[in-house]
Amino acid sequence: MSSNQKVAVVTGGNRGLGLEASRQLAKKGYQVVLTSRDEAKGNAAAQQLQAEGLDVISYPLDVTSDESSRKLAEFIRQRFGKLDVLVNNAGIYIDGQASENSIFNAKIDTLQKTIETNVYGVLRVTQALIPLMKKQNYGRVVNVSSGMGQLTDMGGGSTGYRVSKTALNALTRIFASELKGTNILINSVCPGWVKTDMGGQDATLTPEQGVDTIVWLATLADDATTGGFFHERQLIDW
Repeated sequence: MSSNQKVAVVTGGNRGLGLEASRQLAKKGYQVVLTSRDEAKGNAAAQQLQAEGLDVISYPLDVTSDESSRKLAEFIRQRFGKLDVLVNNAGIYIDGQASENSIFNAKIDTLQKTIETNVYGVLRVTQALIPLMKKQNYGRVVNVSSGMGQLTDMGGGSTGYRVSKTALNALTRIFASELKGTNILINSVCPGWVKTDMGGQDATLTPEQGVDTIVWLATLADDATTGGFFHERQLIDW
């Protein structure tokens, strides 16, 4: 890679929104590090994008592991010496169907597992990688959230997922506050209902449409918004 090429990390990059975000950032000239919990799937996804002529490599990452997050940070530091973009896309939805989906039947174990990945995972990875942004006083962090985490429009069901995305939005605000005065911008995004393994085939948006705002936030100009929640490039209520 050239010395001025920007480096981006995308978590959960082996499919869906993560794969498409990796593709679109690489198309914009970024060196993309596509991470995946499953190393074989990550390698296959990176090879698919390499076959499209894109600068993408894969690296294994379990967001629920401190050690795995540290190893990723060390790899980036040794290989590139910096990081420009982090897309925290890795997330799970395991709330189950029908009656189990109701808050009255919500299992604490389901909430704990969901929060471990969707909240603590983002915190862990961001803590590990932000120092590589601080070194050059440049960074863009995009937290892939959901309208299901919006307090202003909170509905029933999917308790674990909803709580995790509301908490993720809190992380966005806290990081943004503590990074004030730096050129490291961090925002949350609701990509909408996208045709992915999680969204299902009835969803209304293609992955390319779904990642538009993610990629836009990942490539914001200096002095742009930080600590915001966006959908279709528009600020939305928390």
